[in-house]
Formats: sequence, C-alpha cells, structure tokens
Amino acid sequence: MTKLSVLLCVHNEEQRLPSCLAALSFCDEIIVVADRCSDGTEAIARQYGATVVSGIFPIEGPRKHAGLARCTGDWILELDADEGVSLAFAKEVRETIERSDAADWYQTPIDNYIGDQLVRHGWGGSFGTSSAARLFRRGVKSWKSERVHPGAKLEGAYGGRLKQSLRHMVDEDIGDMFARLSRYTALRALDLADRGKVKSIVDDAFRGVRRFFKCYVSRKGYREGDLGFLISLMAGLYPILSNLRAREILRNRARGAATPPTPLAALPLRRAEAVSQ
Repeated sequence: MTKLSVLLCVHNEEQRLPSCLAALSFCDEIIVVADRCSDGTEAIARQYGATVVSGIFPIEGPRKHAGLARCTGDWILELDADEGVSLAFAKEVRETIERSDAADWYQTPIDNYIGDQLVRHGWGGSFGTSSAARLFRRGVKSWKSERVHPGAKLEGAYGGRLKQSLRHMVDEDIGDMFARLSRYTALRALDLADRGKVKSIVDDAFRGVRRFFKCYVSRKGYREGDLGFLISLMAGLYPILSNLRAREILRNRARGAATPPTPLAALPLRRAEAVSQ
C-alpha cells in the first residue's frame, strides 16, 4: 500500500490540534513542525502518534522544508491545525494515491468558514484561497524563503482538482480578519524591505483596486454580502499596507533605528494558503 504522510506546521495550537489529528487515522505518518510552541501543542501531537520537529522557524519556506525532510511517505498531504478532513475526503485521497495512473500533484478545494458561516466566493489577492496544491508526491513541491505566503514550485504532472474539500476555520469573526490582515502585512513588509522591492504609492493603489475588483466581481465576492465585500476590501488593502509598512521599515533602518522584532502573534501559521504555480 502507498505510504501517506501528513505535514502540519503549527504554533501554540493546543485548542485546535486534537480535533485535526483525530481525523487523520487514514494517514500512515503524521509530522508536526512545532515552531516556538510554549503551550501543550507538542505533547498533544505526540499523544496522537505524531513525529514532532521542534525549533525556531521564522521563515515559512524553511519551516515547511524542515517538516518535509522528516516525511517518509510516498505522498504528502499538507494541512493546517485549523483545517479538518471528512471521511469522504480521506477516502478520495487514499483512492487517488493508490491509482496506477496517479499524477504527481493535485489541487485541493477548501471550504472557508468565518465563524460558523461558509464563505465560498471572493477569496484571493494573498488574503485567502478556495483551492491549493495540498496533495503531492514527496519531492514534487518546494517553497521560497519568505515569511508569509511563500511562492511554491510544483514539478511533475498535474492531476486536476479533488472533488472533496477541506474544512478551513479561517477566521473567528470580523475582528479576527483585521488581526490576520495586520499579521500578514507586517510579515510581507519585512520580506519587501529585505529584498528592496518596495513599489510606489501609485503602483500600490492600482494593484489594490485591481485585486478588489477581481475578488468582488470576477470571483463573485458580492454573492457573500457584507463578508464578501470585506474580504475583497482586505485583499485590495494587502499590497498597499504591506508596501507602506515596508517603506516605514526602510526609513527606520536608514536612520539607524532597529526594526522591532515580529511578535509571535504575527506568525502566519493560521492562514489560507496562497500557492503560485
């Protein structure tokens, strides 16, 4: 039988982790990368038979690669602690990887919830996604060294989309959405400042308007009412705020002021993954 590893990168997820891990009996191996955890996350992971990789991983790409290095399965299923799998999803994954004509990687649909409300439309612009490459053969997927939403490289044959979806508890409420936007833009700003890729205000504004239109109109965010508008607005604000904060970082560096360390609360470990293909 084909061996399946599941990979989770987490930070202080003792509340969400048990329900996530309890549904993973269909996997042959669980690898949990515990990044600077100070709660019971590591103990809980071990209770469910997971192999724990403990350490300090401020950059998302190396964090994932540290977990991948411990995976021994033929296939990898990538999850977050705030995601859940159904029996139907588990069945489809096992059937897919056991096929003799299986491709090298598959796109996985994601059902995003804000509180108890399912929000299907409007995701995008680095603020969320309704689909991501989460099922792949070992060695097929790799990430760039970025703090948030690192670009991912996928090799081999694409097998299309799975039919069953992951359940993703992306935000508790609107306040949680604002906090997530703050975390994402703080981390993105550091990436931009380090690479010197800070754009002009005009470029930022153009990209922001374009992202809002794409999420609200093209991706039908308008069908989700107030939440669809808010998601689209935040997707539009993402590049603007990221670049404004990057400019602030560069100004501080120019006058010799130290950049404040990124708080652990800003870690992008509860995120709707954006994958560039």
